[in-house]
Amino acid sequence: MKDQQGTVIYVGKAKSLKKRVQTYFQNTASHPQKIKKMVANVDDFDYILTDTEFEAFMLECKLIKELKPLFNKRMKSHLSYTYIKIKTDGPYRQVFITPDREEHDAALYFGPYSSPIYVKKAIENLKEAFHMNCLHPLKGFPCLNYSLGKCNGLCLGGDAVGQYNAIVDKFIALLQGTDTEILEGLQRKMEQASEEFRFERAVKYRNYIKSSSLLIYKESVIHFSEENNNIAVIERLSDQSVKLFLIKGHEIIFSEKFAFENVEQLSKTIRRHFQENAHRESLTISKGNLDQAQIIYSYLNSTNARFTIIPDHWIESREFAELDVKIRELLMNI
Repeated sequence: MKDQQGTVIYVGKAKSLKKRVQTYFQNTASHPQKIKKMVANVDDFDYILTDTEFEAFMLECKLIKELKPLFNKRMKSHLSYTYIKIKTDGPYRQVFITPDREEHDAALYFGPYSSPIYVKKAIENLKEAFHMNCLHPLKGFPCLNYSLGKCNGLCLGGDAVGQYNAIVDKFIALLQGTDTEILEGLQRKMEQASEEFRFERAVKYRNYIKSSSLLIYKESVIHFSEENNNIAVIERLSDQSVKLFLIKGHEIIFSEKFAFENVEQLSKTIRRHFQENAHRESLTISKGNLDQAQIIYSYLNSTNARFTIIPDHWIESREFAELDVKIRELLMNI
């Protein structure tokens, strides 16, 4: 959407552009002030047709980052994106929320996360669930939260320090994807509370699980992208054609339409482009490329696409047989 000066003020995507645009100009009285103001400033439209919804998502993300339209909020500014920082070099583990990742810092970092509010809530839930809200650690006398049952005794020292550190270590392992004991424990407590008809407590545990699960999902996105695999994706467009996407990390390195059964041409194309990008280094997912990584990860886990990870030796080998078989399998399942 453009204003009278030709400046792009909003970028969006839709399966049906006509219906989407109509919603802005119908029932205007019920629209929030932001939408009313945007509609009042619209003077012209441009549109770009894509073959798939995935491409529309990626293009929307790209244009919002480049143009920074006034009425777009999501994906435009990454200043609010945040990290979880855990210091492990002191007598007890310290968990922080920080806007930036410091270079050459010995602390552990997780993220970035696009919702600081949700990250803050997840950390608060963790501390509440495991009685980790100590007001003055290692001071040698009980804090107020200790008397309220919200602190495990970190303020007093002794065995409580080891217990506190063990919980944080399990939280670290949860974010790293190596141990789900924390979630399993919360699940058991939720089920027990439900069986005992203590529904308010069960809802609390459910919320603890939900907030932690979101952090795990974000970490899964990051880990998957940073593996920098050779990913070939095929999506059916019609009975006669498919769309091929080749992905490395958080980027689409190639996309093109192909005839449905043109296995040989698909294999050659996949091999050629992954050979050309064989030395492309894996990049750490940062605030600037998190959105693309999330769109790709969600797409690969959707029902629209079928994908396979191509081993490097298939790319380097002169034998096409293994790759051809895999392509045929993908085509049979779309």
